[in-house]
Amino acid sequence: MPEAEDGFDFGADTPNRSDAGKTAGAGHRARLRVRLLTGGAEALADYEVLEYLLFAAIKQGDTKPLAKALIAQFGSLAGVLNADPKALQRVKGVGETSAAALKAVAIASRRMTRGEISKKPVLSSWQALIDYLTTDMAHLTVERVRILYLDTKNRLIEDHHLGDGSIDEAAIHPREVIRRAMDVGASAMILVHNHPSGSPEPSRADIQITQRIAEAGRLLGVTVHDHVIIGREGHTSLRTKGLI
Repeated sequence: MPEAEDGFDFGADTPNRSDAGKTAGAGHRARLRVRLLTGGAEALADYEVLEYLLFAAIKQGDTKPLAKALIAQFGSLAGVLNADPKALQRVKGVGETSAAALKAVAIASRRMTRGEISKKPVLSSWQALIDYLTTDMAHLTVERVRILYLDTKNRLIEDHHLGDGSIDEAAIHPREVIRRAMDVGASAMILVHNHPSGSPEPSRADIQITQRIAEAGRLLGVTVHDHVIIGREGHTSLRTKGLI
């Protein structure tokens, strides 16, 4: 009698395979499952983790070639999970069901990391915050600006998506940023944006707009704790660099 989970049928993305291929595939899947459940965090290579995720959508057959093709296309496991579903479907063998399964994993990952910071003082949960921002933003292909508004205990009030585009005063108006802080009752904020190029090093515009917002905040009693820049190569804190 199969376990209940073994009876799931997601209804798509099932390649044609011979009976011999099905048997071999089942054995490989079973071995991979054992390694996943009994091994440590590094028990599976990135492509094997992706293989296992694809099992949810591809009921039978070998998903290893597809997993390797996806990582080759998007650069890493994180790149695959953060890719646009339509871009995923341009890879041969990925249908709507597979893309949806991978998207669900990415959403679950973001919500897990967001949960780590939602009820704790952000400044005392700094690594959790960086993990959350990196998961959410490091692999974006557009530059995105967010403001984390904090209360008097530095707990998150609002994670505000300000907009997409380059950092400059044409895109970010300091008075509007501070006005929203007043509207939501924030006493502090952390500016965040990503660099699609991968490097998190701040530009002149990044530094200038941060200093203008910080000055506007000082006049109205709203503290800019930091400006964090996220990239595939890591992150940069303007506060740590002495630029605020």
